[in-house]
Amino acid sequence: MLAAIILFFALLSPLQEPDVQGRRQFPPQTPTPTPQAMASPAASPTGSPSAQQRGPQERPSPSPEEPPVITKHEVRAGGKTLRYTATVGMMPIKNRDGEPEARIFFMAYTLDEGGNRGRRPLTFSFNGGPGSASVWLHLGAIGPKRVPMNPDGTMPQPPYQLVDNEYTWLTQTDLVFIDPVGTGYSRAVRPDLAAKFFGLTGDIESVGEFIRMYLTRYERWTSPLFLAGESYGTTRASALSGYLIGRGIAFNGIVLISTIMNFETADFAPGNDLPYVMYLPSYAATAWYHKKLSSDLQSKSVQQLVSEVEQWAANDYALVLAKGDRLTGQDRQDAIAKLARYTGLSTQFVDNANLRISLNLFRKELLRSEKRSIGRLDARFKGFDANYASDSPDFDASEAAIRPPYTSTFNNYVRGELGYKSDLEYYILGGGITSPWNWGTNNGYVDTSIALRNALARNPYLKIFVAMGYYDMATPYFAVDYTLHHISLDPMLLKNFSTGFYEAGHMMYIDEKSLARMRADIGKFIDEAQRR
Repeated sequence: MLAAIILFFALLSPLQEPDVQGRRQFPPQTPTPTPQAMASPAASPTGSPSAQQRGPQERPSPSPEEPPVITKHEVRAGGKTLRYTATVGMMPIKNRDGEPEARIFFMAYTLDEGGNRGRRPLTFSFNGGPGSASVWLHLGAIGPKRVPMNPDGTMPQPPYQLVDNEYTWLTQTDLVFIDPVGTGYSRAVRPDLAAKFFGLTGDIESVGEFIRMYLTRYERWTSPLFLAGESYGTTRASALSGYLIGRGIAFNGIVLISTIMNFETADFAPGNDLPYVMYLPSYAATAWYHKKLSSDLQSKSVQQLVSEVEQWAANDYALVLAKGDRLTGQDRQDAIAKLARYTGLSTQFVDNANLRISLNLFRKELLRSEKRSIGRLDARFKGFDANYASDSPDFDASEAAIRPPYTSTFNNYVRGELGYKSDLEYYILGGGITSPWNWGTNNGYVDTSIALRNALARNPYLKIFVAMGYYDMATPYFAVDYTLHHISLDPMLLKNFSTGFYEAGHMMYIDEKSLARMRADIGKFIDEAQRR
């Protein structure tokens, strides 16, 4: 999501700023800092007029840093009691003159009996948006506490609970949850500075600077390092891998949950037929789940079904779309019939849509006869619309189900159990991004898989785990598969990838069966990523 709002980023290298498929995206890197700036423990690549340029009368008065809140806790997980320390606070993000320009809120959990702290794994986690706080992965899958939904992921009756997370990753790795600027409690120090963080470059530079600062202040430079991102968080993670390897920070592993790197695969723009191919297996899985397919297809498992649909989508359907208006006669009728068969929609509807069924059309049409729409983050969810003759749903039923439980439990948890008191609004999803996001794409499509490829080329020890949900309509799994096979990666490095498929949606961890499976898969991945 909340991923679920999706956004973009581009290649970052040690010698130049991000590049999308060979196109320069951003201004050249700022000059090498002065010795005085390099001596600052918080010097960052974010730029602003220097103190010398402004003159002494214009220099802002420094404000003292707020110390983090440190508390002790324990949780039952992995068959034993874990005693851990929670550190909650703000990390200043400074310019090269050492002046704070933003403060990033973070929540860190470190195991008290973890042995050599400098050798214990450390995972940095964030969600997506941009505009989404880290709360979803934090309280849904990774942290020591979690929000229990109904077993199938639907909304429980309020009031909501927070329980010990028996699936926490803390058994294997210390955890740091990052809220980028404009999310959670993280803010620019002045409104006029906010825009520099609300874009691809500023987002990556500021989160990268946070990671550098955390490694420095908490003396974790020698720990095995991991990233975990969801949705746009996977865009950020793949870009960070390329950005930070050029600054001497290499990761052991990256966990990509509900991934989007190449945004051409998901943009239903005029003239771009690629998304229709990428979404078709997810449409078929969703129609199968809602029992809208013929009996012979319904008798298959969802894995068997999507395997069949993938073959037709990548071959025959792609060719059908490439023909454009040259597709006529029986060839067109055969394609319409096949597409209707796999989507559960009528042949008349497919014909009227010119064999190109956008996501909103599918979400509205599949259950129209039942007067229901389907979710975007999780297509298993059903929505109640005001008008069933319209061409798109009124809202995302899956997002509506998860937002209240996570919002209320987090706000109670951060003040009560973690002891962090603030009257600021905690921006769960949206509200904190106060200016348009600067994509810097020059009318092209962002593709951060290039940055990930470069990170792998420079660090062949890097391992990547990709978690995908069959019912995820925000970041369709087939688009991820397509992207990974179009980054010109040496076959030897392709072995560094492992995948997990789950019968759930974008946030597969809200489904208890998928949560348990994902935890087992990632536990194995974390172990293997450190194996020599």
